[in-house]
Amino acid sequence: MDVDDLNLFVRIARLRNISSAARDVGLTPASASARLAALERRLGARLLHRTTRQVTLTEDGLAFLPHAEHVVSAAEAGQAALGGQHAGPRGTIRIAAPASFARLHIVPGLPEFCGRYPDLAIDLRISDSVVDLVEGAFDVAVRYADLGDSSFVARRLAPDRQVLVASPDYIERHGQPRTPGDLDDHACLVVGTLDLWRFKTPDGRTIERRINPGLRINDGVAIRDAASTGLGVALMATWCAADELRSGRLLPILADYPIVSTQALWALYPSSRELAPKVRVLIDWLSKRFGPHPYWDQGL
Repeated sequence: MDVDDLNLFVRIARLRNISSAARDVGLTPASASARLAALERRLGARLLHRTTRQVTLTEDGLAFLPHAEHVVSAAEAGQAALGGQHAGPRGTIRIAAPASFARLHIVPGLPEFCGRYPDLAIDLRISDSVVDLVEGAFDVAVRYADLGDSSFVARRLAPDRQVLVASPDYIERHGQPRTPGDLDDHACLVVGTLDLWRFKTPDGRTIERRINPGLRINDGVAIRDAASTGLGVALMATWCAADELRSGRLLPILADYPIVSTQALWALYPSSRELAPKVRVLIDWLSKRFGPHPYWDQGL
C-alpha cells in the first residue's frame, strides 16, 4: 500500500469530504476518488459510504483507520528523523487560530513564512471558538488562553500581558479610578465572557472584581476601538492594544494594581514522537516570531 494513499484516506476520514481532502494533498477530486477506489480494491473492503454531501466511514473503514494513521505517522516521523533536505515541508498544513490575534500577528508574517517554505500550502481557519483538532483535522491550533488540562502536546509561544486602559478623553471627563473598587463608578467594557478581573494589590494579595459591563462585545479589537473612542475602561491584552498605548490613544490605569493573568499563547498539536516537518517548521517560526519577549510589548 502506498503511504500517500493511506494519507489521503486519513484526510478524507477526518474531513468527511473528498474534495477538501484532495485539496489538502494536492490532487483533483477525481484523482482522489480514483486512488481511494484503487485502495479499496487492494484491501478487498469498502472503507467509505459516499453521498453527494459527505462521506462516512464503514465498519471496515473504522477498523482500518487507526492502522492507516499509525503508518502515516510513522512515515512522517521517519522523514522528520532524516532532517536536512529530505525533511523539507510540503503539502497543506491546517491551522486554527483566534480571529483577532491571527489578523494582527499571524497573517502579517505569512509572506516571510511562505517565502521560506514555498512547497507548503496553508489552510488557516480563524475563529474565537475553541475548535476540535481531531474533528477538524487541524495540524496545529494556536490558543491564547489558560491551557488547563489537554490531551495534546503544547508549546508555549509567548507570555500574556494584560492592562487596564482608558482613553485620555474618558479620563478627562470621568477621572481615574484609584482602586479596583472604584470601577463600580465607571463604565466598563468587556471582551466576551471575561468579566472577572483579577488584580494584585500593593501588599501582594490577589483580589477579584466581577464587572457589570456597560458594553460587552465578543471581539477584542472592537472593545479596543470602543475604549479608544472614550466609551469606558477596558481590560486589554497588550498584543491587541500595543499600538494604541504607544500612540497615547489609550492610557494604562490602576498601575498600582496590575492585572493577574494565567494565560499565555500556546501552540497545540496531536501527540507524536516526531513532529511532521510541516508542523515543526511552523511552530519553530511562531516561537521565533513571538518568543518570551514579544515584539508588541517592546517599549511599553
